[in-house]
Amino acid sequence: MTTTDQRPRRTPEQTRERHAQNLGHQVAGGVFNPRQLLTSLPDALRKLNPRHQLRNPVMFVVWVGSLLVTVFAIGEPSVFTISVAVWLWFTVLFANLAEAVAEGRGKAQADSLRRTKKDAMARLTDGRTIPGTELTVGDLVVVEAGEVIPGDGDVVEGIATVDESAITGESAPVIRESGGDRSAVTGGTTVLSDRIVVRITSRPGESFVDRMIALVEGAQRQKTPNEIALTILLSTLTIIFLLAVVALQPFAVYSGGQQSVIVLTALLVCLIPTTIGALLSAIGIAGMDRLVQRNVLATSGKAVEAAGDVDTLLLDKTGTITWGNRRATELIPTGGTDLDRLVDAARLSSLADETPEGRSVVELCATAHGRSPEPSAHERTGEFVPFTAQTRMSGIDLDGRRVRKGAASAFALSEQTRRVVDEISAQGGTPLVVAEDDVVLGVIRLSDVVKPGMRERFAELRAMGIRTVMVTGDNPLTAKAIAAQAGVDDYLAEAKPEDKMALIRREQEGGKLVAMTGDGTNDAPALAQSDVGVAMNTGTSAAKEAGNMVDLDSDPTKLIEIVEIGKQLLITRGALTTFSVANDLAKYFAILPAMFAAIYPQLDRLNIMRLGSPQSAILSAVIFNALIIIALIPLALRGVRYRPASASALLRRNLLIYGLGGIVTPFAGIWLIDLLVRLIPGIG
Repeated sequence: MTTTDQRPRRTPEQTRERHAQNLGHQVAGGVFNPRQLLTSLPDALRKLNPRHQLRNPVMFVVWVGSLLVTVFAIGEPSVFTISVAVWLWFTVLFANLAEAVAEGRGKAQADSLRRTKKDAMARLTDGRTIPGTELTVGDLVVVEAGEVIPGDGDVVEGIATVDESAITGESAPVIRESGGDRSAVTGGTTVLSDRIVVRITSRPGESFVDRMIALVEGAQRQKTPNEIALTILLSTLTIIFLLAVVALQPFAVYSGGQQSVIVLTALLVCLIPTTIGALLSAIGIAGMDRLVQRNVLATSGKAVEAAGDVDTLLLDKTGTITWGNRRATELIPTGGTDLDRLVDAARLSSLADETPEGRSVVELCATAHGRSPEPSAHERTGEFVPFTAQTRMSGIDLDGRRVRKGAASAFALSEQTRRVVDEISAQGGTPLVVAEDDVVLGVIRLSDVVKPGMRERFAELRAMGIRTVMVTGDNPLTAKAIAAQAGVDDYLAEAKPEDKMALIRREQEGGKLVAMTGDGTNDAPALAQSDVGVAMNTGTSAAKEAGNMVDLDSDPTKLIEIVEIGKQLLITRGALTTFSVANDLAKYFAILPAMFAAIYPQLDRLNIMRLGSPQSAILSAVIFNALIIIALIPLALRGVRYRPASASALLRRNLLIYGLGGIVTPFAGIWLIDLLVRLIPGIG
């Protein structure tokens, strides 16, 4: 798998610095601007439509209760009845506002993406020119410098630089070429140089940008399995409390009194889990929004949740754990070979080798041994022998000399050379053997550098119970050394596509969720099989179709951050659910004594907040129930700050902060509100 993109905008030092900054970043949510509440208010009012309220059973009960109390308030108007009706409607409105603010972010991003869409004419290879909207899958389109690519596709001929800034936000061009893992192009981007032929892979209205717009706008957002399960639980609790409240009226009549519909409705609204019911949708939308902020698009909320529940991470070594640019660092003669002869052979076999490894060999020969980095006129007459999977070596034929360098397994090695090869592999390097006319001259040491901070990052994942597996094409000795240096839990050496599939299936058969990244067509089966498949935007269309996430930055290390964002989503939902259930306790102590103190004076002992009157107690609880929703919107959108920890540690923190906080906050809040409510004539 190729994990690097040909983007010329950053030096290696800049890339290293940016990566180190990313590793030190703790996942947090986006910035919340209070003005978003005001701008989202019209959408919140539109969501008062009963058809929309039906989607949320908890808030639909509040909506019906608000309507019922309003009818009674009109029939028997008083300061108390009107106040309760108004604050019940505020409860519904604030719930709508939470969802509207979350959706508003997506709509703003969708509007920005719509502005990037350009209607372009498509010039087919048969000479016809048609509107881009009439293209069909399989059409071959010619795009030259200065022209807009009319639709999503794969480059099948040529190479060009492409401006993808409208999609990725990166200003520098990228290279797209046929026959590799950087062949996919996106409709609406612009070719800056050269000429390419693109095979269209999407129908009009189904392009990558169209899907992005639908995803970030939330138009196709479906509830995730966990969200559905929680909705069912909240609905069940609502039904139980509804039956309990309905039973209170005959109980009151039997006891010699009665309760008004307004009081019973207020009690019901305060008892059911309105806080989490109001914020549940916003939490899910905001979770996907946090991914979008990091240039990652998820095909569904289910993918984000699955990332939070991942047990195993499959990480490519090259470009993810290591920088990916292995460099020649040492030339080791064997078999009595003179060092100068080895240097000459290594340089000669690498002059026509344009791979990073080949260029690094020439550079080592120039800087450490004084050889010219440029081939002479005579050396240019030689015949370059390219690397093939069958021979596993490359080199040059010149003046009857056959100079080769390649994998150790491609040569017959002496015992001394074998020891050198094994030693380099055991130390995490990659050995390349150099030979002339089938006589081994020595070994080139290629060193692969592990990115800084990876060991600490993997330790954090281990603390969360996540197993990391490094996947590499290196031999087992090299893979073992790099794995030990990086601190991963396991490794898969000499990995082929089918090996990745087998590993994923073994993990899944054990009940584990697996995440991986990929960018090539050969990665597509494994991306589709994994529970969280993150495709690189630079990759092929097949890879992007197979994955359930696309990273626009094409940064394989972002998989770790995606897992953390998924966990943050689950932690936020759990924390606010804990708070919602806990804060009902204070409402019981506020309303129940107020309702029955006249019938059973001894219940006044439960009025531990010493609230002013039954009416002020009930109204204070209703007001607090509404205000706590608006107060928690920023937390729902930003998410609870995530810090790597074990599940038990997270549970203790959750119970301590949001469980205990959910009990204490309403006691203080209702008591303070009651002090103000008592000042209202007709209530206090």
